[in-house]
Order: sequence, then structure tokens, then C-alpha cells
Amino acid sequence: MHSFLKTIDRRRLFGLPSVTFMRIVPTNPCRPVRSRVAYALVSLVLLGSLAPALCAARTPGEEPKAQKHDNRREIDQLELEWRDAVMKADTAALDKLLADDYMAILPNGTLQSKEQTLASLRSGATHFTAFKIFDRRVRFYGTTALVNSRADVVGTSAGGTLSGSFRYTRVYVRDKQGAWKIVSFEANRIRGASKKKK
Repeated sequence: MHSFLKTIDRRRLFGLPSVTFMRIVPTNPCRPVRSRVAYALVSLVLLGSLAPALCAARTPGEEPKAQKHDNRREIDQLELEWRDAVMKADTAALDKLLADDYMAILPNGTLQSKEQTLASLRSGATHFTAFKIFDRRVRFYGTTALVNSRADVVGTSAGGTLSGSFRYTRVYVRDKQGAWKIVSFEANRIRGASKKKK
């Protein structure tokens, strides 16, 4: 019995010799917790360094507010320039505003190209004596601006009177040089608007 007890490794308890070598592996119950804490700290550091880039990220095509504000002011100014050019039959100014492939849909449903628009103003076939624009709404889609407005006008055209209230849509596109150009225009008469005003 005494010899059997000697074969049991009790060096750490009694300092007795052992016949078999038994490796003692130290255990550290805090190690898994330390690993998790270290992993969490590294993750926080990485997220902190990426935060500015994530906050600055935008939806594709979305513009910063300052840029949108500048674009809106520019379109508002161009709308005034367009109205003045039409009122004064200033074909040189209108030529700069219209894109070469500009196309208009008139209230009577006919199409009018850039050349036809300029020729009609130049000859006096289209003439305005009053042109008031209000209720303007501008939306941006990348390099395209869509303008919806109401206009009360007094004028004439080759097809007859142009007097009345109209709703119109004008489309601007920014060209390669960065300038806004009018590519499309469509106007529709508001039926019964004149009667309601009386």
C-alpha cells in the first residue's frame, strides 16, 4: 500500500518523489475575459477612425445642402433671365439659355425647336406684354433640375392669343462646361382660371 502511494504524484503537496512525470499546466480563468475586452477595444478604435468617413458618406447623386442652395439660386436667376428675354424678345439672351436640342410643347400641343422659338420672337409673331411667374418649385436629380411654375401672361402668337394662366414644366441640364441649359419646356392652360378671377 505504501509503495502504491509513492506512484501518485504529490510533489506539490508533500514533496514526495514520483515514478510518473505529470505535467502541470497552469490555468488562468481571466484569460477569455481579457481577450474579449481587448477585441472590444480594438473594434471601438477602428470604428472611431472610420466614423468621419461613414458620417460623410452620402447617397449617390445626393448633393450637400450648401451646393443645393447655390444650385437653387442659380436656377431662380435663370428663370428670371428667361422671362426677361421672352418679354423683351431678346433672342441673343434666349439663345444662350436654350440647349441646341431644346424642344418645347406649346399649349396647343405643337412642338417647337430652338430655331423656331427664336424665329418666332425675332419676327414678332410671339409677343408678350405681361408675364408674371409664381408658385415656383425646383427639384434636382443629379445634373438635372426640374422646374414647375404657374404663369399669368398677356400676349399673342402666330396661333392666336396667349393670354391666361398656365402651368409649365421646364427642364435644365448642366452641360460639360458646368452651365445650366434649358432642354425642355411644356405649358398647359389652366381651364377656368380667368373666370374664377372675375
